Amino acid sequence: MSQAKKEITIVPFERIINRIFLFRGKKVMIDRDLAELYEVETRILNQAVRRNFDRFPSDFMFQLSKQETNVWKSQIVISTAEKKGLRKRPLVFTEQGVAMLSSVLNSERAIQVNIQIIRTFTKLRELLATNTKIRHKIEQMEKKYDSKLRQVFDILKQLLMQESKTKPQIGFKK
Repeated sequence: MSQAKKEITIVPFERIINRIFLFRGKKVMIDRDLAELYEVETRILNQAVRRNFDRFPSDFMFQLSKQETNVWKSQIVISTAEKKGLRKRPLVFTEQGVAMLSSVLNSERAIQVNIQIIRTFTKLRELLATNTKIRHKIEQMEKKYDSKLRQVFDILKQLLMQESKTKPQIGFKK
């Protein structure tokens, strides 16, 4: 397979990132979203997973609780037509679980989509790390300059109070 073919974007970054949810403190993707990206039915994806259940420990995949399912449904506002397909609580896959799916589904599209999903998870981690560094730098600057800025504002307040005391009041006196 040529390098040029591997670089083809099958699924846009935004489409993947919009389907990453946070459950139990982990970034996960829902089985039906993955099935749509892989262009297979959700039942086919879940059937392949169940046939290879030993490849999916609890840190790779888990089933949403009833409460988590309700939260998820309220977040995405599922239409009546889509609800008919929700007889079971969805399976969710962590980044490692998504990586394992390509070996279970074993199709060219699954491999290419998995590469993009893993790259998206990696970009997301990089963005979060960058944001954390920026937040830390801002906090350091606030600590460093907070007392100096406080002094400046105190001086400005004093000047404003002096100015208001020295100015004669305008208007009629009774």
